[in-house]
Amino acid sequence: MSLADTQPESCPPPRDSGDGGVARDLAGQRVLIVEDDPYIAVALEDLLAEQGLVVAGVARSLAAALRLAAQADIDLALLDVNLGTEKIDPVAEALAARGRPFIFTTGCGRAGLPENFADAPLVEKPFYIEEIIGALRAAAAARPR
Repeated sequence: MSLADTQPESCPPPRDSGDGGVARDLAGQRVLIVEDDPYIAVALEDLLAEQGLVVAGVARSLAAALRLAAQADIDLALLDVNLGTEKIDPVAEALAARGRPFIFTTGCGRAGLPENFADAPLVEKPFYIEEIIGALRAAAAARPR
């Protein structure tokens, strides 16, 4: 399912892998969502919660994202590269300083990523929930314990 033009009321249920949930191995992981498009933010929030992840916060502005990145109890984060006219760079820096893995989401490709994080995980828009789950799974597996 694509989240490109998704509105909350039109979200079909996620695909089931037959074991009760696509992301059973991520159940309970606390994820921060930083996304300025309200439809994508709500769709991500709903879909990730349906997959067993705990949405620790949703930020649609740089100020809110910085506050959550510094203070929220999170395991992983999804970061939209552009929040209106603001860049996500300081949020990525804050998460990196806390040792919290993150995945960038953008329609601009790698060229739009912050210079310090040019090789960071990226899911390009429009994306499917399975791509997001796969990226979160990889980030969780690579996280230092």
